[in-house]
Formats: sequence, structure tokens, C-alpha cells
Amino acid sequence: MDLTQFFVSPQSTIRQVIQCIDGNAKGIAMIVDRDQKLIDTITDGDIRRAILANVDVDLPVKALFGHREPAASPNPVTAPAGTSDPRLLHIMTERSVRQIPLVDETGRVVDIAFLSDLVKDYEQPLTAVVMAGGFGTRLRPLTDDLPKPMLPVGDKPLLQLIIEQLHEAGINKVNLTTHYKREVIEEHFGTGADFGVDISYVEEDQPLGTAGSLSLLEKTDGPVLVINGDVLTRINFRAMLEFHRDHEADMTVAVRQYKFRVPYGVIETDGPMITALSEKPVVRHFINAGIYLLNPDVCRSIPNGQSYDMTDLISRLMAEGRRVVGFPLREYWLDIGQVEDYQRALSDIENGEV
Repeated sequence: MDLTQFFVSPQSTIRQVIQCIDGNAKGIAMIVDRDQKLIDTITDGDIRRAILANVDVDLPVKALFGHREPAASPNPVTAPAGTSDPRLLHIMTERSVRQIPLVDETGRVVDIAFLSDLVKDYEQPLTAVVMAGGFGTRLRPLTDDLPKPMLPVGDKPLLQLIIEQLHEAGINKVNLTTHYKREVIEEHFGTGADFGVDISYVEEDQPLGTAGSLSLLEKTDGPVLVINGDVLTRINFRAMLEFHRDHEADMTVAVRQYKFRVPYGVIETDGPMITALSEKPVVRHFINAGIYLLNPDVCRSIPNGQSYDMTDLISRLMAEGRRVVGFPLREYWLDIGQVEDYQRALSDIENGEV
């Protein structure tokens, strides 16, 4: 293994750490000195928590240290080179980590152990649901003859890109909820065998909202991944699942930072008195990205066969005191809801941005 793919220097920016983590696809970067002695580790979860806190990714990596989980160790979790697999597994379980750098007697990194290598069945299979039943009204006339998820993006339908991405992530059980022009989708995908997945169809006789069709699914013991059929993205599904587990969430909602500049000076007041003035400020919010992870008991609590939206479910869970967390996207994401969004998707595909 080429360990240098995990190394960053103490002078690296957060953006460079993100590039390192994306490059090795293992969810971790190691900050080392010139002699490759370990200083600290940064995980994908550390990065996403910093994004939630609106930390500038062009800041030095040390800006991340204040955004770790409260229970995180102040020092990196390591083990001596040559530590046995059972001992490594014990440390990972005890310290709630999935990667352990292995160091020699001088503190130099000589290897790294991964939970996924020690426990082959660690990754609990996800069941995926793709919401593909919408009318695509705002995309007419493009959707007069095609359901929105079947619009071609490049040389493939959008829905095929989503299914191929699920397959690449090791998700092989896919449910498609269908309604408008369902026969077009079923004729293209069939059983899913040609696409490396097992496809089941959940047919809505009438629209059931963005969550109602989940009540029609077969029961599952593992988390359920739900993605809207009009989303073009390169989200890391594995990272989302780990984030969901780390935060012991009942439901995880993928969120995307959205910002816009107010074209006027903004006045803040206290009664008649002006207390502050901001000239054309940039306003930032996180928006719902249309991708969710739900624990199986949450799915089972959705009213059976009734119109029910994800917003209803989220509000109810929060009112009940359940854990609903936001998973910030830093990968490519585009909601193809209108004609101009579709044109942008075609351009991004052509330019290799997806």
C-alpha cells in the first residue's frame, strides 16, 4: 500500500485534506511531519462537521480541530506495528474508530488498519429506494412522453446514472417507486439484471407524496437509503452511512449549502431604532438535497398508503425528540427540477464535471 496517498503536511489547507481523502477513498488523512511521524488524523466526518459550521475550506487544517465530536480523543488513536487483528478490532470497537495508523517505535507511520478489512461483513447492506413517480410538470414539454427520471443526461437516462452509482457503492437491492408513465421505466430496467442490481417496483396507484410510498416496502432490518429520482450527484453513500452511524441518528438528511447575495443594504432594527446595516450581504443556508437515510423503524412508522411527505416525517421525528441529523454534501449535486437545470446537467456532463 502506498501510504503517501494518506499523508498531508501540517501546512495543508482543509481543501487539500479533502483532496487527499477523496483521492485515497478510505475516509481518512494523516497529518505527518517530514519524517512521516504522525501528528494527527482527519476523517471525512471531521470535514463534514466543519462544513456544517461554515468553516472556510481554504483555512489551514488546524481550523478543523475545534469541530470534532465532543467524545473524540485529543490524540490520534494508533497501535504499534505488528499488533494482532483481534487486538486492533478491540481498539476500534472501544475507541469507535474505523481506521488505525500503525506506527513504529519512533512514531513513524508504517501501515494503516481498516475495520472493513478486519470484519468482512461490517458494511451492512443498504436497501435503496429511488423516487421515480413524479409528473415532472415544470419540465414540460420534455416530460410529455417521458417520466422525468428517464430524461437523457449524456448518453443515458438520469435514472440509469443513479442506479449505476448505487451499484458502484455496493448497493444491489433497489426499489423504484413509479406512477407517471411507469411502463417506460419498467421496460428499460426490467429486473435490473443488466445493471447489476435487483430491482423491485413499488407502484403508486395515486401519488403518495415524497415519503408515503415507503410504507409499501417490504420490511428490512437495515437502514433504507432514499433518493429523489431527479437528483444528479456524486454523493459518497458510504460516508453518509458512516455519518449516520457515528451520530446514532434515526434519520439523516443530506443537505447542501445554498448562498445568495441580497442586492440591497439590509437593515436590522430593534423597534424603531436601527441597530445594524449590512451592504449587500451574502446569506447562507443549508437546503434539503433530496437524499435520506432512515432506520427501519422510522420507515415502519409512516402511515400506510397515505399521502405523506418527507417534511412531515422530519417534523414529526423532531417533535418526538428523535435524532435527525444533517449530512453536508461537498460533492457535485444538482436538482433537475426545471428546464434550465436540465440544460445545466447536460452541460456539466459534457464538460466532465460529474
